Amino acid sequence: MVTGTEPAQAPPPARRPELDAIRMLVVIGLVFFHSALVFATDDDFYVKNAETTEAVLIIAGFGVVWAMPLLFLISGLGAWHSLQRRGAGGFAAERLLRLGVPLVFATLALNPLPQWLRLRSADAGYHASYLGFLPRFYDVRLEPAEFPFLVQGEHFETGHLWFVVLLLTFSLMLAPFHRWLPRERVRRVGDRVAEAALRRRGAVFLPALAFAAICAFARMEEDYAGWHRWSYLLFFVAGFALAADDRFRTVMRRDAGTAAWLGVLLFAASGPGFALADEPFTETTALATASRALFGAAGWCLVIAIPGLLDRRRPGKSRTAPTPTPTKRGRLYGYLATAVLPLYVLHQPIVVAVAYFVTGWSAPILVEYAVLVVIALVLTLTSYELLVRRTRVTRFLFGMRS
Repeated sequence: MVTGTEPAQAPPPARRPELDAIRMLVVIGLVFFHSALVFATDDDFYVKNAETTEAVLIIAGFGVVWAMPLLFLISGLGAWHSLQRRGAGGFAAERLLRLGVPLVFATLALNPLPQWLRLRSADAGYHASYLGFLPRFYDVRLEPAEFPFLVQGEHFETGHLWFVVLLLTFSLMLAPFHRWLPRERVRRVGDRVAEAALRRRGAVFLPALAFAAICAFARMEEDYAGWHRWSYLLFFVAGFALAADDRFRTVMRRDAGTAAWLGVLLFAASGPGFALADEPFTETTALATASRALFGAAGWCLVIAIPGLLDRRRPGKSRTAPTPTPTKRGRLYGYLATAVLPLYVLHQPIVVAVAYFVTGWSAPILVEYAVLVVIALVLTLTSYELLVRRTRVTRFLFGMRS
C-alpha cells in the first residue's frame, strides 16, 4: 500500500564506470560535433565557414542516432537510484538545484554570445555591441504550445541547453508519478517482464517498434539532435525501468553484440531515404517515413548495445569489491566524471566564439577544423578548471555538488 511518506534512504549503488565513460565520451565528443557543424553545408549553425562540405552531416549522423538518446537513458538509470535514496521530494529538490540553477544561469549569462556572433557573422554591417544586443536577447514571450520550451523570443534561446530543459522536465514529471505509483503492482509487472526478457532472446528489441513509430509519425526535430523531443522521454523512462532489475542488465550484456550489428544495419538502411528526400525529418512520403522508422529502431538498438558491450569488459566484478587505491588514470577519470555537466554547459559558446575567428582564415577545411577543435577543447577544460570548480559559488551555479 502506498502512503504519502518518503521512503528511507537506501545505500548508494555500486558505481558503473562504463556509464560515466559514456557520458564523458558524449560530452567531449560534442566539441568535435559542434565544431564540425561550422563546415556543414546543410546545417544552420551560428557561424559558418565560407567553404563547406556535405560529408559532415553524413559522418555526424551516426553519432546523432545514439549519443543524446544514450545520455537520457543513463539519466533514467540514475533517476531510479536517486529516487530510492532521496524519495520524491528530495529527488525533485536535488534536480532543481543541479539542473535548474545552471539552466537559468547559463541561459542568461552564456547563451546570448552565440546569438550575437550569429548576427555579426551573417552581416558584416552589423556593429551593435554585445551589451547593446542583450536587451534584444531578453525580449521574450510565453509560448505554452512549445512546452517545455515555454520562453520564446526572436533571439532568445536555450540553445544547446535543450538537453537540460528536457531532463529537468522529465525528472519533475517523474517525481510525483513515482510517489503515488502502485509500487507492488508495478513490481510484479516488472518482475514478469524481466523474467520474459531473460528467457526469450530478442525481447529487448521490442521497444525499437515504439521508437520507430514515434520517429515515423511524430516526425523528427532538427533543433533537438534530430530526434523528436518526446522520443527522449521514452529513453529516459526506459533507463528508469531498466535500473529496477539487474536481470535487464544481464539481458543487455547478452544481446549487446546482436544489437550493435542490427543498429548499424538499420542506420545504414535509413541513409538513402535521408539523402534523397527533400525534407526527411518532416515529409510524409513513404520513403521519408520509412527512413525515420529505421532511424528510430536503430537508435534503440545502439543504445542497448553500447552500454552492454562496455559492461561485458568487466566480468567477475563484485558489487561489494573494495575500492582500489586511486591511480593517476583513476584521478583523471574521476575529475572528468565530475566535470560532465559544467563541460556540457560551457562547450558550445566557446566553440562558437573560436569558430568566429577561425573561419576567417584561408586554410583547408581539415586544418581549420583541427585548430577549432583543439582550441575549443583546451578553452573549455581550462574554463572549467579556473572559472568553475575552484569556488563554492561557481560550483553551485554550474550544478556541481559542493
